[in-house]
Amino acid sequence: MKNRLAFLYPFVAIVLWSGNVIVSRMSAHTIGPEAITFYRLLLAVLLMSTFVAVPVWRNRSLIWPHLGQFAILGFLAMCLFQSLSYLAAETTTATNMAVFTALTPLLTMALSAALLKDTPTIGMVGGGILSLVGLVYLVSAGNPAALARGGVHLGDPLMFLAALIYALYGVLLKRWSPPVAGWQSTYMQAICALIIMVPAFLATPAPMRALNTETLPLIAYAGGMASVVLPFLWIRGVHILGPNRCAVFMNLLPVLTAVGAITLLGEPVRSYHVIGGAVALAGVACAEIFRRPLRGGSPAMPAIVE
Repeated sequence: MKNRLAFLYPFVAIVLWSGNVIVSRMSAHTIGPEAITFYRLLLAVLLMSTFVAVPVWRNRSLIWPHLGQFAILGFLAMCLFQSLSYLAAETTTATNMAVFTALTPLLTMALSAALLKDTPTIGMVGGGILSLVGLVYLVSAGNPAALARGGVHLGDPLMFLAALIYALYGVLLKRWSPPVAGWQSTYMQAICALIIMVPAFLATPAPMRALNTETLPLIAYAGGMASVVLPFLWIRGVHILGPNRCAVFMNLLPVLTAVGAITLLGEPVRSYHVIGGAVALAGVACAEIFRRPLRGGSPAMPAIVE
């Protein structure tokens, strides 16, 4: 019974993640991408300081030599990924955003093969091709020939780039293995990311960084639920269930986001969303399931999902 309840950790985390995608769409044209990224980091740092600041200070001699790594990790996951996601939300749907985000485990495997020299697997190659077919069908609204004529909405390639950056973050996190893990690592990354975002925040026009009754709830969710509660649940899930079991829950992200998009945003979900998204996620599932290495190499490392 206890093990079954443990599955609630990654499930609720993905529910919160889908809510964060909805918040990203709601913030489009309401507050600047750099502004909401800055505010969410500020709130997250303030909340985490209440229980992480003292342990971090005690470990300062261990943390300081790795400050550059924390800065790079924070920039990738908390500045660049988040800002690109908010920017993409201006020109694409929440469902599309969730599908691209769910590709992160597959992209992580691909980057691991390229950067860490992990042996590619049969599932990674076959799943990559399958996901590409699904994405083409999705972003072309079920008419791949239309891509050659009119291209794609800017938000879709931006979201793919965001997912690729998050995958790179996961690979670097694995490669560098910071001396502190869990909350202390997240806290240091958030502080570095907050400092990095200051110039971008100050460069944002005043109307697009204003705090009001419309933007405050979005910032509260992004900075509290998505930046503090979500990581706590995910870390607990990974600790109890392992990263591979938790990674499977990423496939629920587009489904839950689509439900939220319909009920909260009034976004229509078309047949090409269902077909293209399902094919793309089937590719991710293939990469997770079929882990036999090509050419008889050593087993690939498990997918990293933070």
